[in-house]
Amino acid sequence: MTANFDMIQGVYSKLRDKVDRARKVVGRPMTYAEKILYAHLWSPAKNELKRGKDFAEFTPDRVAMQDATAQMALLQFMHAGRKTSAVPATAHCDHLIVAQSGSKADLERAIEENKEVYEFLESICKKYGVGFWKPGAGIIHQVILENYAFPGGMMIGSDSHTPNAGGLGMIAIGVGGADVVDVMAGMPWELKWPKLIGVKLTGKLSGWVSPKDVILKVAGILTVKGGTGAILEYFGEGANSISCTGKGTICNMGAEVGATTSIFAFDQKMVEYLRKTDRNDVADLATELSDVLKADDEVYAEPEKYFDQVIEINLSELEPHLNGPFTPDRAWPISKMKEAVKENNFPDKISVALIGSCTNSSYEDIDRSANIAKQALSKGLKAKTQFTITPGSEQVRATIERDGQLKVLEELGGLVLANACGPCIGMWNRMDVKTGERNTIVTSFNRNFAKRNDGNPETLAFVASPEIVTALAISGSLSFNPATDYITNENGEQVKLDPPMGEELPIDNFVKNFDGFIPPSPDGYKTEVKIPEGSERLQLLERFPAWDGKDFIDLPLLLKVKGKCTTDHISPAGPWLKYRGHLDNISKNMFLGAINAFTGNAGEAKNQFTGEYKKVHEVAREYKAKGIGWIVVGDENYGEGSSREHAAMEPRYLGGKAIIVKSFARIHETNLKKQGMLPLTFADPNDYDKIQEDDKLSIVGLKNFAPDKQLKLIVKHSDGSSDEIMLNHSFNAGQIEWFKAGSALNLIAQKMKQTTVTPKAKKAVKKAKAEIKKVTKKKSVKAKPQKKVSKKKPAIKLKKKITKKSSAKKTINVKTKKGKNKLTRKAAKKK
Repeated sequence: MTANFDMIQGVYSKLRDKVDRARKVVGRPMTYAEKILYAHLWSPAKNELKRGKDFAEFTPDRVAMQDATAQMALLQFMHAGRKTSAVPATAHCDHLIVAQSGSKADLERAIEENKEVYEFLESICKKYGVGFWKPGAGIIHQVILENYAFPGGMMIGSDSHTPNAGGLGMIAIGVGGADVVDVMAGMPWELKWPKLIGVKLTGKLSGWVSPKDVILKVAGILTVKGGTGAILEYFGEGANSISCTGKGTICNMGAEVGATTSIFAFDQKMVEYLRKTDRNDVADLATELSDVLKADDEVYAEPEKYFDQVIEINLSELEPHLNGPFTPDRAWPISKMKEAVKENNFPDKISVALIGSCTNSSYEDIDRSANIAKQALSKGLKAKTQFTITPGSEQVRATIERDGQLKVLEELGGLVLANACGPCIGMWNRMDVKTGERNTIVTSFNRNFAKRNDGNPETLAFVASPEIVTALAISGSLSFNPATDYITNENGEQVKLDPPMGEELPIDNFVKNFDGFIPPSPDGYKTEVKIPEGSERLQLLERFPAWDGKDFIDLPLLLKVKGKCTTDHISPAGPWLKYRGHLDNISKNMFLGAINAFTGNAGEAKNQFTGEYKKVHEVAREYKAKGIGWIVVGDENYGEGSSREHAAMEPRYLGGKAIIVKSFARIHETNLKKQGMLPLTFADPNDYDKIQEDDKLSIVGLKNFAPDKQLKLIVKHSDGSSDEIMLNHSFNAGQIEWFKAGSALNLIAQKMKQTTVTPKAKKAVKKAKAEIKKVTKKKSVKAKPQKKVSKKKPAIKLKKKITKKSSAKKTINVKTKKGKNKLTRKAAKKK
């Protein structure tokens, strides 16, 4: 049976009624995304929620974490005051495996090198009721699609590519680890009500065009921030023709346009995938609700009335694309690449071609690539570049080994890497070029920021479909167009590749293997969390201090960042991933990739008191040692890219008070708020230019900090002049409480402690215990664990049951003073 099927049944049993009630509230037909959002509200909506303005609280059905983010998320959860996760949760070991020699050797080395981290994760998952997927089991998003995603559900995951599950009709949103802690603690999860972008797909994919080309085209249209604060909802006859895993690819890369998430409505392709992955029970229930698990008919008839923006793409006219370098929205149709290579002086010779990753590692992806490889071998061709294959999961790997695709790809010259993220996130021990050597690589990954894959700022990475990457590996040339161009084979003959063919799903079932999974244990609470003394990889967290109630006066400018500043620039991955569980050690990478606007150099800052230039984290530590807070100023779309909350925790840990920029990426802005920092934006973006290197900065008005109320920045320049600059923010009342408490986690811990009853209730409980004691005298008594009671719970029942011959049972009702309020999140949710 499907994992957590009882939870899915519960969601489906109420879905139709919830959607019907929501439709009455909004008074109009609803999109599919809206149906899921309204059905997962913490409290039913009384009015239509305004897009891009209102904040809403949700009850996600499950959460997921990858090993790099799970460390910090679970270290935070230890402070939440709960004994187990309130919702189904999983952690996946996919980020810490370095690609170098091949799957077997790389996995063995990773298990040895990361032993203490894996043991910590396994132990803490067991303690708190979290499912644990071992290293080698697969990449989080592929494993989620294969086992946990379901149409109409909602999940959050501590990885920006969590929206991959939208390919199976699920609202799946990438968040920081602190958001995951909220939901695991039984609290509501908050999100600004998203705008809606409709993407209408007509026609049908054919030839060399693949689902990946849909999102590469969309990225070119919307740019890296065009989807910020919005959900992309795909629809149309073209959408129905795309495989379930192809839909997942499109949703996965929606993160590259800043979208909150992306989603497809439930259809027959999803039914086929659910059945092939042994979830007939979910397929049957979803089919019964098929009219609910899509937008209302009126939406499809007149989409312009219901979406904030509509994009239409004719799949029959779509070309294969290559996007890059250095940004995933620089879109090139393949027919324009020859021209692009010449005009931009891109290195035409490809050094490495890489297929796989969480974005493109499905059975269909590998089968179509293997079809090209088989053609090439029959025509006397082999790969002219290094060529790597990264299966998305052990299920995919074992199945393509059984069905022969791996053998064909290896014969072409391919190297099979571990079922992990590897080169996609910089975990690649690349040895064919030196740092600083300009070269071109092509990948079927999702991101291609400078230094993202191999740490080399001179590597030009282009993103394409697995089919195109495979063809380019055979040609060795970035300007090669397989639809029109010929290749010279080993016999000197001119040969041409045919468009790829492939099966969406294996004819036989997938090869199942759950050896890499450890399910939650009922007695897991007895487990001791393993953190070796003196570890350089793991460190228990201390809570951040609460706000002292004062304005921030005359703080030094730590850094003014120029240009693109992604979370990779703020907290690089690659070799730094090993410190993700040790906040002090990983903070040594803070702003290593950020460009100092005054010097043009990366990763350096000036100490205003000594005049010395040092690494940014060193200057921050010097300020912190003196008890001095600091401020960072940034440019547009600050914090785009990965969801890594370390990019917010490191500045907070090292004494940061505020980040002031022209605009933020959604996840990073929320992460900063969660950690008790002030993410603020210039009311006039041109005020960015007024900030000088030796400025002293004051943020005033914090005592009256309120939603929709500006704060003031007073800038004192070294020449004695000053400027007053108005700052905007997106805090709501609840988020302001995070700031005051010092972090959202501090607030959660406070609320968990407030589960004591009133003095009157305590007296009633004491009396109840006395009565039970009289009845059970000289008998063995076994008590059910007492439920924690909050001021906000109308009533609880204290139950004690006799375990021997007597069946006497005593139930006492204890009412709290405030009967209208809600109690603990778990209790409220059950209600």
